[in-house]
Amino acid sequence: MELGADVSIGPFAVLVGPTRIGDHVRIGAGSHVGGAPEIASVRQNDAWDGDLDHFEVVVGDHTVLRDHVVIHHGSVRPTVVGSGCQLFSRTYVAHDVHVGDGVTLSAGVSLGGHVTVRPGANLGLNVSVHQRRVVGALAMVGMGTPVVRDVPPFATVYGVPARVQGVNRFGMQRAGICAEEVDAVAELLASRAAPNAGLMLSARVRAELDWWSALSHRIDMPTAS
Repeated sequence: MELGADVSIGPFAVLVGPTRIGDHVRIGAGSHVGGAPEIASVRQNDAWDGDLDHFEVVVGDHTVLRDHVVIHHGSVRPTVVGSGCQLFSRTYVAHDVHVGDGVTLSAGVSLGGHVTVRPGANLGLNVSVHQRRVVGALAMVGMGTPVVRDVPPFATVYGVPARVQGVNRFGMQRAGICAEEVDAVAELLASRAAPNAGLMLSARVRAELDWWSALSHRIDMPTAS
């Protein structure tokens, strides 16, 4: 177990190694960080007895875990929550999940095993993400949405079944992305086209779009008509 500087741990919280907590992290009451991955085919070992057969949990600096947050150890890689994240009450982060910096997971969000959430994404109340799915950078997923396909970067997604409803204009502008670039991304999402070399995009936006284009085994989400 490794705790950074100025870490606040609330009453009845449980931390199980191997776990690394960054600086200025807040862990709320009743939270459980660490513990064996919940996979039927994996041996359910008990880390508190020194029986370690899994990968660590890593939580970055300045991240807040509110009350009753649960984060499990990884089965094939560390489970990672980045820096500057907000995980609200009853958030569940399963084994092998990677959550990028500056992500917001609202109350009741559940991330299945091996999920990737890219930096700056915002998931609303009680969103459920199926195992091995991806939520792109600065995407917004509306409350109660079941995510069984991959969410493009910068998209707004909601509905049952989930659909791409457009660009996350407010989130992009709040992140310092200019209006012209937001409009260009909106056109790309609507047309489902890959960005061409001549399109004027910042390095940050292009990197996320290129990452999305290069994803193997991607399951595209339909666009609302």
